[in-house]
Amino acid sequence: MPLTPLDIHNKEFSRGFRGYDEDEVNEFLDQVIKDYEMILREKKQLEEKVKELTERLNYFTNIEETLNKSILIAQETAEEVKRNAQKEAKLIIKEAEKNADRIISEALAKTRKIAMEVEELKRQAKVFRNRFKMLIEAQLDMLNNGDWDHLLDYKLDDEAVQEITES
Repeated sequence: MPLTPLDIHNKEFSRGFRGYDEDEVNEFLDQVIKDYEMILREKKQLEEKVKELTERLNYFTNIEETLNKSILIAQETAEEVKRNAQKEAKLIIKEAEKNADRIISEALAKTRKIAMEVEELKRQAKVFRNRFKMLIEAQLDMLNNGDWDHLLDYKLDDEAVQEITES
């Protein structure tokens, strides 16, 4: 157990025949007590300062750990957001490709349908043209037929004309 200033103050020395000068020893002991008390106070102050600095160091160490964890979490979150964005982009691209394929398929189907309709219209136009041509040719044949000439030679007598005009 270390000495205390009180131990030094209460220390009694045995007296010998020719011992030390008591006043000089007491003065020296008083000086030792003062110096020792001062050293103990400084020691206590330094211990308190060490404790305070240790607490601050712990505080900053905790902050550092928290910041490191936050940075790691932020990095992980950023990576996850990046992965999710890439997945979503791939899904959007697949959906766009499906839509493009569907649109192309529909356009090809419509093109085929229109081409078939055009061919059908051409066929119908050809049939109509042939029928119309046959109709006109039949009409021309009728006009060129000699029966018309016979009608032109037909004459009404005056009585028949008068009857028709009166009625």
